[in-house]
Amino acid sequence: MTSRLVCVRAPILSKPMSGNHPRPPAAAIESRSAGGDLPARLCRACQPLLPTRLLSRLAHGVAQSRWAPLKRFLISWFMRRYNVELADAEHPQPGDYPSFNAFFMRTLKDGARPLEGDARCFLSPVDGTISQRADIYRGRMIQAKGRDYAAAELLASPERAERLAGGSFCTLYLAPRDYHGVHMPCDAKLVSWSYVPGRLLSVNPAMADRVPRLFARNERVIAHFESAFGPLEIVMVGALLVGSIETMWAGVVTPPHTRRGGPQHYGFKKPLRYDRGGVMGRFKMGSTVILLAPPQTLQWKPSTVCGQVVRMGRTLAVIQASTRAA
Repeated sequence: MTSRLVCVRAPILSKPMSGNHPRPPAAAIESRSAGGDLPARLCRACQPLLPTRLLSRLAHGVAQSRWAPLKRFLISWFMRRYNVELADAEHPQPGDYPSFNAFFMRTLKDGARPLEGDARCFLSPVDGTISQRADIYRGRMIQAKGRDYAAAELLASPERAERLAGGSFCTLYLAPRDYHGVHMPCDAKLVSWSYVPGRLLSVNPAMADRVPRLFARNERVIAHFESAFGPLEIVMVGALLVGSIETMWAGVVTPPHTRRGGPQHYGFKKPLRYDRGGVMGRFKMGSTVILLAPPQTLQWKPSTVCGQVVRMGRTLAVIQASTRAA
C-alpha cells in the first residue's frame, strides 16, 4: 500500500546548451542515427502539430474495447505489422486475450527471461534496443547525434541531477513488438517518485534524431531509488499513442494526460524494496526507459552499445566492488 506524503509542484527546467555547457567529445558518446525518406520526414515534421493527447486517449479507449470483432482485428493486424511472437508469453494464443490492451500488456511465462549472473550484474530492465549509452557530461545527456539535453530537466530536479554529476546513463527503446514490462536492474529501495506532465510525441529513433530535448519534453514517470551503489534513477517516458503508464506502487499514473502544471513529487512513509528482476511498471505501447547512475559505480559491458538488441535479465554492466558495501 502506498502512502503519498508529498505532492510538490515545481517548474520544469529548460536551458539550451551554451558556451558553459559544451557538447561531450565524440569519444564520450555512443550514438545511433536514423534517416528516412521524404514521407517519413514530413510525418515527423507534422507530428508536433497533432493533438497527441487526444489521439492517445482515443487509442487507449479503442485498446480497452472487448468487442470481439474489433479486438480480433487489432491483434491480428498488429501481429502481422510488427512480427510479434507469442512463444514466450504466458498465453501464447491471440484468442486468449479479452482486449487489445490485455494482448499488448501480456505477461511472460515462467522462466522466459532468466536473470543473468549474480547481484553484481546490472540487468537490462526491458526487452528493447539500446539507443544511447554514454557519460553524463557537464550535466548533459546525449539524445542522438548532434542533440543533447539536461539531466536536471529530465529529472525535473537540479538536486537529483547533481548527485549523478559525472555519472552515466543508458537509454533503451521499446518497439511496439517488444514485451512492455519494466523490471528492476538490481536490488534497490524506492524512496520517492515523480510525475512530469508534457508532450506525447513519438520516441522512435527517427524522432529522437529530429526533435530537440524529446525525452525531457514528453510526459514521464521517474522512480527515485537508493541502491547498494547509491542513487539510481529509472525514467519511464511516455509517447504518442501510449495509452497508459503503470507502476507497481501507484497503479495507473496516466491517463489522464496533461501538459498543465509542474512536476508532482511523491514520497513514502517507508521506502519500498524491489528485488532484482522484479516488475516495477509497464507501458501500454512502445516507449523508452532511461537509467541513470552515479560515477564510478557501473562498468558497462563492451556489448552495451547503441543499436544492440537486449532482453530483460541480460547483463548491461557490472556493479563495481567498491560501491557494493551499502
